[in-house]
Amino acid sequence: MKAPTLSTILMALTLLLWGCSDGDDNLKTTGRLNVFLVDAPFPTDQVAEANVTIFKIEARLADRESEGDSDSMEDGDSMGGFVTLSEDEIGPVNLLNLIDGASEQLVDAEIPAGTYDLIRVYVKGVNVIMNEAAGGETYELKVPSGAQSGIKVFMDPPLQVAGGLSEDLILDFDVSKSFVPKGGNVNNPEGIFGFNFTPVIRGSNMSTAGSITGTVNGEVEGGDPVALTGAAVTLYTSDGAEITTTFSGVEGGYSFVALDPGIYRLEVSLAGYEPQSVDGVDVVVGNDITQDFVLVAVPETNTGD
Repeated sequence: MKAPTLSTILMALTLLLWGCSDGDDNLKTTGRLNVFLVDAPFPTDQVAEANVTIFKIEARLADRESEGDSDSMEDGDSMGGFVTLSEDEIGPVNLLNLIDGASEQLVDAEIPAGTYDLIRVYVKGVNVIMNEAAGGETYELKVPSGAQSGIKVFMDPPLQVAGGLSEDLILDFDVSKSFVPKGGNVNNPEGIFGFNFTPVIRGSNMSTAGSITGTVNGEVEGGDPVALTGAAVTLYTSDGAEITTTFSGVEGGYSFVALDPGIYRLEVSLAGYEPQSVDGVDVVVGNDITQDFVLVAVPETNTGD
């Protein structure tokens, strides 16, 4: 999950337009959906790239009858009908670039107004490339279901697309949970001989969500605090359930986007510094909450002569 921060938004890709027509009737029956891909970064400075290629995206319109054979569909797929948002090939996308607020737009489409409760993302070409210091090995990974039936992203609460309005959907691809090293751990690449791909994607509606951003700095004796790269910032619910972890970028910045309204806890840690935590971070709809940290260096131990 440690990777260089990209602070700019990647180029938007304009995809399939659905159901476009002229006149006032169009405003009543369709709305616009934008889909953005972000990432909870991979916790290692040994991995250069974690790539996926997306070749199809669908959304299930819960209040539309299914056009397929319900007996042949997978669990949950027989309810409602699917709208194809894109069949263009996007990628390879290096998920390690999508940190500290960076995103890649996957969809800008006109779709039928209604309630959408499931997104399916079809992927292929999944691989992990170690950096040169770790040998530069490329590991090609098997896709368990994403190439056949799509990675399912259930929307809770469902996404409401109103006629004539626009909605923004965030797909948070949690790399730390999706790419699991085999034979070692991400901080000890010598024992790694591959990765398992177990995709975990969280979907959030930006119109009903908020965000937390901030910086992680370290105290410097006799000087101003300096930005700390690679500090682990972990997000918890108020009752202690872990949600996800991100890492500070080269300028110390971190970001959690598309969070449900609620009270959260943050914990920050980095080798050589005292860990810090803060409770009661209140996320509300449409607001970006700023939470900065200044870590204190662990005193050096005097071992004597």
